[in-house]
Amino acid sequence: MYTREKRVLLRHYLEQGVGKTELARRFGVSRRTIYYWIKTGQLDRDLDDEPVRYKARPAVFRKLDPYKGIIEERLEAHPLLTAQRLFDEIQAAGYPGGYTQLKDYVRAIRPRPPAEPVVRFETPAGFQGQVDFATFNLPWGRRYALLVVLGYSRLLWLRFYRRQTMEVLIRGLENAFAYFGGVPQELLFDQMRSVVISDDRLSEGGLILNTEFLRFAAHWSFRPRACRAYRAKTKGKVERPIRYLRQSFFYGRTFLNDDDLNTQVQGWLDGTANVRRHRTIGESPRERFERDERKMLKPLALMPYPRLGTAAPSSSSTRVPYPVEVQRRPLSVYAEAGR
Repeated sequence: MYTREKRVLLRHYLEQGVGKTELARRFGVSRRTIYYWIKTGQLDRDLDDEPVRYKARPAVFRKLDPYKGIIEERLEAHPLLTAQRLFDEIQAAGYPGGYTQLKDYVRAIRPRPPAEPVVRFETPAGFQGQVDFATFNLPWGRRYALLVVLGYSRLLWLRFYRRQTMEVLIRGLENAFAYFGGVPQELLFDQMRSVVISDDRLSEGGLILNTEFLRFAAHWSFRPRACRAYRAKTKGKVERPIRYLRQSFFYGRTFLNDDDLNTQVQGWLDGTANVRRHRTIGESPRERFERDERKMLKPLALMPYPRLGTAAPSSSSTRVPYPVEVQRRPLSVYAEAGR
């Protein structure tokens, strides 16, 4: 409880008839606390009693203690040293203890880099769409949802497919363009194999995109982009709809077959996902799209991209509107990547 002086003061106020609500306000506690003090007789304690004081527990000597200075010095100089490496080093210095004690200590004191701030990157109307696949398990097998979201309006298109192939990606994107009524200037992908052959940008190398997909992009006049490996946050506008799809649509529903699955998801897109008030933009994706973004999209191509294995589109209809980040490689590279 409080000190001797405050106990005296509180009991004095009670004897003077001060209400318990007022006492709670004066002492900065709740009325329940005041009632508890009275009920338990704490105000009737011998006012000469000294408050109970507890002694600190004596420090327990650990076998690791004499070597903590070495560990801290090594981690300060080399923050990424593993616990196993440090264990070997202090063992060589005479440490007689076990590995677990050291591992726990290293985990507690290892310097951690500050968290990288997440900066929301907004794009102009009609500029960017983001694309990704998501995996779903159904009673009749695994299905893959292809999602395309427009970065400015957050208007979403998606459909479920049996496989994640180049043909599925191409036909799915064409369906998305038809749904939007136009084509954004660029599409941002993750490291999906249908688009990215290799990405060595983290090691000061280059990005190699699939040549078939580059032809498809030229046919539809958009620029393909790939986010860097291990940087999924740069594609957050499509990552968040995947979570939303799982929670708002997929969870707790039953489906008869693939046709029923895609029929239901189309109804969900038109009746829920694209007409709700989006928390980030503060309005309906459909309203924002119709007002600002539809007119900024590029027109649709005159015809679909030829099916894979047929003749490529003529040069007169397949110009690339923006420079594409591609490196020249021998044909053997692409042959090896397709195996």
